[in-house]
Order: sequence, then C-alpha cells, then structure tokens
Amino acid sequence: MGHDHDHATGRAEDRARLRIVLAVTAVVMVVEVVGALLTGSLALLADAGHMLTDAAAVVLALGASYVASRGGGPRSTFGLHRLEILAALVNAVVLLVVCGYLAWAGISRLVDPAEVDAGPMIAFAAVGLIANAVSLAVLHRSDTGSLNMRGAFNEVLADLLGSLLAVAAGVVILLGGSHRADSIASLLIAALILPRSIVLIRDSALVLLEVAPTGLDLDDVRRHLLEMPGVVDVHDLHAWTITSGMSSLSAHVTVTQEALDEAGVGGILDRLCACTAEHFDLRHSTFQVEPVSHQDHEDLGEVH
Repeated sequence: MGHDHDHATGRAEDRARLRIVLAVTAVVMVVEVVGALLTGSLALLADAGHMLTDAAAVVLALGASYVASRGGGPRSTFGLHRLEILAALVNAVVLLVVCGYLAWAGISRLVDPAEVDAGPMIAFAAVGLIANAVSLAVLHRSDTGSLNMRGAFNEVLADLLGSLLAVAAGVVILLGGSHRADSIASLLIAALILPRSIVLIRDSALVLLEVAPTGLDLDDVRRHLLEMPGVVDVHDLHAWTITSGMSSLSAHVTVTQEALDEAGVGGILDRLCACTAEHFDLRHSTFQVEPVSHQDHEDLGEVH
C-alpha cells in the first residue's frame, strides 16, 4: 500500500511539472512563430513547430496520467496505467513526422536559400533558450522514471539545443556568413529529433510486448528463489512492466512438505515476496506455492 501511495504521489507531482512546462512551451511557441514570420528564419519555425508537438505531447501525457490514476473497471484489473505508454508511443510517432518535415524543408532551403533577419532571430531564439532551460530544470526534479516524463524531458532538451542552434545560426548570418546557416540549423534540429523518437518507440514497444524489465535477470531471480530453504523448483517465471516504474513478476514455486509444515503457505509467500522486493525492487509479485506432490499434476493446469 505504501508503494502504491508513493507511486500515486509521484504521478501527481509529475502532472504539476507537466502543467508548468506546458504553459512555458505554449508561450515560447507563440513567440517563436512570430519571430519566424518577422525574420524569415526556418530554424525558428522548426523550433516552434517542434514546440507545438511538445505542447500536444504534454497535453496527451497529462490526459493519460489523469486517466491512469483512476481505478480500473471490472475488466481492467491492472487499471489504466498502460495509457501512459500509449501516449508516449503516439508522441514518438508525431516526432518522427515532424522530423521528416524539417528534413524536407531544410534541404529545400539549402537549394534555394532565403534572406533571414539575423538580429531579431537571435533575440527570439534566446527567449526560447532561457524558457527551455527553465522547463528542463522543472522536469529534472522528477524521480518517478515515467516514460512520459522521460519523453517530455528529452523533448525539452532537444528544444533547448534547437534554440541554441538557432542562436548560433543567427550569429553566423549576422557576422556575414551564408544564409544557408539557417537551413543547416533546421536540419540539425531534425537530426536531434530522430534518435529520441526511435528510442521512445523502442521503450514503449518493450512495455506493450511485455518484455522483461530492463536490468532484470530472470535467471538471477530464479537462482535467488531456489536458494531459499525448502524451495526445490521455480517454473512458469514471468516478468513484465505495467507502466513506467511498475514492474510485476509471477512464478510457480515448488516447496517441500517439511517447509509447508514448518512455515505454512503464508510464511513461504512472505519470504518469497521479501526476496524479490529486497534483491530486485519488485513490489508486485505473485507466487503460486505448490507441494512436491503436485509436480506430477502440473501439466493439468496448462491444458487450454
């Protein structure tokens, strides 16, 4: 119960951080759109477009987090936590689309460069740089490990780098360099978006496919359980992630009759759960304790 309470509290704090970031992102997005229109800068427009997708992603993440915090229905036995993972996946796909557009527009402007008013471009980009630094500091305080928070943090980090690139491009143009610097900056922003999107898609897919949590060695789990007094076999061992920071494990554990007589099923369950919690930080573990005499009947439970 304490772990679930901490999880809910962490999610509530994350939502507060996301609301702050949403407000900052929306304001800076409008400022950079105005700046792009006034200066003709593709890099500013690219950063503003990225911020638009960030704002949409934060809205999606907030909505998913609110829904996930509500209890599930009779058929949603794990609640609606997976909505956060789906939100992260949608976020990543949208980022890929934005990346494709920026690549196309940047290459087009390299072929046919446009005039850019460098002074105001630097000023507008500097506003974005400061605002993104503030948002990054707000998100960095989260310790829940949520994929949505990771996605938002990575997006704001890329926005900060994008604003920095826009400032650098403006300085190059102001010092008499080629106006193609603006297009190059927009292409570099696209290059920043691509790997983040791929990583977020991969991490979301691993959760949805119920792959064992990263860093959890099931052979090591089995070995620890087998070292417990009275345990003679561990089978049907499964581990998966419900949502970020919520890993689950289930297993059938065969024990001697002597162990059952000594500790009882309840005592053995306490030991098993304590083992996985202490050694592997697994707070949601389900065990089926079976006497040795049940081994000959194990296949009966696997008939479908």
